[in-house]
Amino acid sequence: MNQTNRDTYVKRVFSDPKNYPYGFSRSGDFSISESRALSQFGALIAALVDGHLAPETEEDKGYLAAALGKRPALSLAEKAWVKYQRRINRPKAASICGASNVKPDNSDEVEDDDSSDLSLSVDDDLE
Repeated sequence: MNQTNRDTYVKRVFSDPKNYPYGFSRSGDFSISESRALSQFGALIAALVDGHLAPETEEDKGYLAAALGKRPALSLAEKAWVKYQRRINRPKAASICGASNVKPDNSDEVEDDDSSDLSLSVDDDLE
């Protein structure tokens, strides 16, 4: 039964319409070979990472180890998956450039002091 599940994931074409609505190959983020590897092996790697499928082969164990960061990605599919994860988990532009709750540091500003020796009157200049 488990082999059937693995075969199902291997035959399934992986896509991510939320992050890549026009496909991996049209995104500009991936090379042609990377987008093919993601489409072909992405469903299997996602199932392994999500725990829907236990690793059965050495290849599966390699996919899982690379995806979890336990070892460097070696195969094209592993490298493409790691790159895909970096892309979808990167900070969004709005959070980088948007407003933040950090208060500005005003330590360089000169404080106004009412007890200064200089005093100008508007009436003095008119005479």
